[in-house]
Amino acid sequence: MNIPIVRFNRTQSEFSKALRERVDAYFKETGKSRQGDWRMYIKTSVMLATFFVPWGLITFGVTGTGWGFWVTEVIMGFGLAGIGLNVMHDANHGAFSSIKRVNTVIGKVLDLVGGSSAMWKIQHNVLHHSFTNIEGLDEDIDTPGILRFSPERPLKKVHKLQFIYAWFFYSIMTLFWMTAKDWLALSRYRKKGLIKSSGSYVSRLVREMIVSKVLYFSYIIGLPLLFSGLDFWMVLAGWTVMHAVTGLTLASIFQPAHVLEDLQFGQAEAGAKMEDDPLLHQLKSTANFGTGSSIFTWLCGGLNHQIEHHLFPNVCHIHFQALAPIVKRTAEEFGLPYRSSTTFAGALALHARMLWKLGRQENWA
Repeated sequence: MNIPIVRFNRTQSEFSKALRERVDAYFKETGKSRQGDWRMYIKTSVMLATFFVPWGLITFGVTGTGWGFWVTEVIMGFGLAGIGLNVMHDANHGAFSSIKRVNTVIGKVLDLVGGSSAMWKIQHNVLHHSFTNIEGLDEDIDTPGILRFSPERPLKKVHKLQFIYAWFFYSIMTLFWMTAKDWLALSRYRKKGLIKSSGSYVSRLVREMIVSKVLYFSYIIGLPLLFSGLDFWMVLAGWTVMHAVTGLTLASIFQPAHVLEDLQFGQAEAGAKMEDDPLLHQLKSTANFGTGSSIFTWLCGGLNHQIEHHLFPNVCHIHFQALAPIVKRTAEEFGLPYRSSTTFAGALALHARMLWKLGRQENWA
């Protein structure tokens, strides 16, 4: 099965040359590694504890059946989002550590909490990062027909209300991910030849996913049923609440970074050639938000600095605040947009506005 390919301009722009030189100079002059350091190990411990300590309290009946149970599930949901934003994300980009084996092991944390690191790498690293906001290739905007995240997609009447109901789909995003998404992705990527090109094999991935999914559902559903004394419906409801918190949190971080009306979108067509080189495209299709808060930046794994992340995905997020002034200065020097003045709340409002606009306009220049 062939997939449409777009080709970026092979001639590196003056902006890209200057930016790469300045970022290289920053790391050389400071003597810092592009990967993480001891701060990543501390953060990993905090995020894992925020997920597994609440899990232990629920599993062994400490929370009971009252309000404490539901509060604990909510905390666990934030912990799961924290693992995704702060831990496995950097590791699966090869940015957590300068030691490849460490990145591989930490990246497998995603498999431990119910996902598939192998499927995520293809979907996120290969498709989303290579072809950001390009319809037909970037699966972050390739959604079911009831949602429209790109002006390149067909407009339907139901989309008029997506600025309301999209948040429900965000809330079930990770629940769907842990149950069906990875299996559907495996089938889809096999047909597209992406499994082979990633250096893996379908049979091996099937075995790995069966083991990880069985392990996940055994400890997340099975053990609480055995030891907590909770009814099945309550364990299941708590698990659903946890994933609603995680899904909304993740969507609130990732969606305002790319689905905004003043960002660049494209259409994948066989043999299509882009005017921009890869770095220029990333700059034009990505936005920052909430960068004025160090606490918020810490909590979301620096992914409010999406511009820096998309320009340098193999650099650990602990460096993004230092790189941001370099990127901004370079972009302004070449007369390019650097969208980074919005607060987190403002970015969510702009995203909701984009959903509203996409539900009413077929396309726009």
